[in-house]
Amino acid sequence: MWIFYAAGSAVFAGITSVLAKCGIKKTDSNVATAIRTSIILFCSWGMVFLVGSQNTISQLEGKTLLFLILSGLATGGSWLCYFRALQLGNINKVVPIDKFSTVLTILLAFLLLGEPVSLTKGIGIVSITAGTYLMIQKKKVVPAEEKKRGSAWFWYASLSAVFASLTAILGKVGIRGVESNLGTAIRTVVVLIMAWVMVFVTGKQKTILKVELKELGFICLSGLATGASWLCYYRALQEGPASVVVPIDKLSILVTMALSYIIFKEKLNRKSVIGLIGLTGGTLIMIL
Repeated sequence: MWIFYAAGSAVFAGITSVLAKCGIKKTDSNVATAIRTSIILFCSWGMVFLVGSQNTISQLEGKTLLFLILSGLATGGSWLCYFRALQLGNINKVVPIDKFSTVLTILLAFLLLGEPVSLTKGIGIVSITAGTYLMIQKKKVVPAEEKKRGSAWFWYASLSAVFASLTAILGKVGIRGVESNLGTAIRTVVVLIMAWVMVFVTGKQKTILKVELKELGFICLSGLATGASWLCYYRALQEGPASVVVPIDKLSILVTMALSYIIFKEKLNRKSVIGLIGLTGGTLIMIL
């Protein structure tokens, strides 16, 4: 049964990016992140009370709480950069860079924590890196609108991947003895505070009431999709092996690419298709 939960996690995660893209055509990305994080907060704490881990909050050590806050800040940085990248660039280029965080996490774990890199992981790293490179290659003929946006999306997407990998490393270094759902809920609180601070720092709070109802709906749906993805993901981890569940979740890129083609007509050229195959193949190799 866990395999269906893992697949559900990938599907909902893939839908999230597309729904978010629909919700930030006119809405500021920081405002959208703050709103969707508010939705995710209810989902994450709902899960905490569902499994009954709220009673363990008082047992958290100071060091654990510190690293939860730090990882929350890293998560917040990743989300803010990711949705800004989505607002500026195409999904089929932003998402592959974000998924590259898997490689960065393995490399940082090797450099900082001394975790060994097996031959299988090495092949996976090479495949994902090559696939990502091919997918973000510029087209020979660049549309005027895309040329006007420039390369800012690339830097935001890259920062998103870096922050995402730091989130994982911080979790490996210092988060011990905390139930996963509770840890996620606490991190979400940090992300929510960070997101709303960014809204007020950039002076975008005045635009909240001006968000179009249609875009607000898509933003809220993206938050619900993220919540559903988390619920399926942690249920799958409870019942199935993490070494298989995690790579399946990363295959959400296939759902995102398919929906971006159907909804936004974002087509993949030959290089991008080869890159997607390499990225997917590298992810599957991680299962081994």
